[in-house]
Amino acid sequence: MAGVWYLLFVITAGFCQMYLTKTFVSDNAVATAQNILATESQYLLSIFGSIFGHIISFLFVVLLLYRLLKDTDKIQAKLMFSLVLVSVAVMFVNIIFQAGALFVLNRAEYFTEFTTKQISEISTLFLQLRFIGEYVVGIFWGLWLFPLAYLVYKSNFIPKIIAYLLILAGICHIVDCTLFLTNQNIHVILTDYFMIGALGEAVLFLWLLIKGVSTLKITEK
Repeated sequence: MAGVWYLLFVITAGFCQMYLTKTFVSDNAVATAQNILATESQYLLSIFGSIFGHIISFLFVVLLLYRLLKDTDKIQAKLMFSLVLVSVAVMFVNIIFQAGALFVLNRAEYFTEFTTKQISEISTLFLQLRFIGEYVVGIFWGLWLFPLAYLVYKSNFIPKIIAYLLILAGICHIVDCTLFLTNQNIHVILTDYFMIGALGEAVLFLWLLIKGVSTLKITEK
């Protein structure tokens, strides 16, 4: 079940990210606003997709992992769960920013003192805050992987190699997001290299979905 919810998270979050990346036009607020209005139904779908993927699905993933691994180390399991709760709270604010971008465009008639370009700039600012907020929450997406890696390593029913890959993923997440927030020039150069970090989560997700956990091994522990 954790693998299934992980799959739903990957599909919905991936769709939202690809759509928003395609919609946002760097240094062109008017074009970004036009893209949003031209694909309003898809934009709304990306909002609800973010709610389902980044919040609901992610919470179910961590709840099931907590249930699976809590007997390994309850303190680390609670730490893992707490870090995910923080990330979900921050992501919820990001989704509000995303919804705000569309709200401003659809209520343009109420902003009579602003020009069309200024309204587009305000809307795009909300969308930019959503992107920046994702890098803030990305730090917590990296942090939660460390207690998860510890729990995977200490358990006797998940391959230990996955723990090492999760540590690598956590480091990549944190460094990538920190560089974006502090030095975007270096981030642009190195960001593609940090994609290797996704391997850790991908392996865990596929292992949970395809292989699963033997209840016999859990009982033996």
